[in-house]
Amino acid sequence: MNCPFCKSNSNKVIDSRTAKDGDTVRRRRECLDCCRRFTTYEYIEKTFPMIIKKDGRRELFNREKILSGITKACEKRNISINIIEKFINEIEKELIGTHEKEISSKLIGEKVMAKLHEIDDVAYVRFASVYREFKDISDFVDELKNLLAKDKK
Repeated sequence: MNCPFCKSNSNKVIDSRTAKDGDTVRRRRECLDCCRRFTTYEYIEKTFPMIIKKDGRRELFNREKILSGITKACEKRNISINIIEKFINEIEKELIGTHEKEISSKLIGEKVMAKLHEIDDVAYVRFASVYREFKDISDFVDELKNLLAKDKK
């Protein structure tokens, strides 16, 4: 590990502790040449499966795409960014936990919709309208009828 101040690679760890999320180790280091201190983080490298799109293309998992879609669905709703971050972290853990090399984008979309349904019905319908490519108002009405039927059960 090179010192960010003098670029020396002589340093020692003076403190190690687990970060809040439990998946990261925070290390406090001291450079043996310039005696300045700096912090490094150690984490497990996550290996995500390839995503198979509707048209058959394959692309790398992109957290930002999910975050963007969920944020748009939750716009002007009383949903904190912490809830959204936790939600995306859960989806990531589920994807990694499958141990699959490839996963359909449809599966991810369904997971997102299921979790949005638990959090906020309006955000759920917004996301569903884009994800399921609603063509007209009758598609919205059908989805709302399904939503109301599920809520009655």
